[in-house]
Amino acid sequence: MKYIFEQQMKVRDYECDLQGIVNNANYQHYIEHTRHEFLLSLGVSFAHLHNEGIDPVVARLNMAFKTPLKSGDEFVSKLYIKKEGIKYVFFQDIFRLPDMKPVIKATVETVCVINGRLGDSEVFNTIFSPYFRE
Repeated sequence: MKYIFEQQMKVRDYECDLQGIVNNANYQHYIEHTRHEFLLSLGVSFAHLHNEGIDPVVARLNMAFKTPLKSGDEFVSKLYIKKEGIKYVFFQDIFRLPDMKPVIKATVETVCVINGRLGDSEVFNTIFSPYFRE
């Protein structure tokens, strides 16, 4: 797989549950942070988009858990993107460092609400077009 963006992070103590592993909800934070950093790397911020009347939202999320992370673990979150109709589908995987053991495999379908209505975003079509896969 050819990923187009990656973000390294480290597990913080408070993200773990009583079992000593990362609570499942935190993985959603990790992949969301990765998408936000991807947008920032392209010069786009959520605040600016919102001020322009463009609000990208998650429509569907699927995560398959493979290996749990523990406090202090370092990991890399990677993504690539496809376009399906008006949806932008992010394929996101997290790997533990340094052994690159798969942690989660996620698919995130996003859509845009433009001035209060669901629609196709010319901004995203333009900035994402170099990354769309067949």
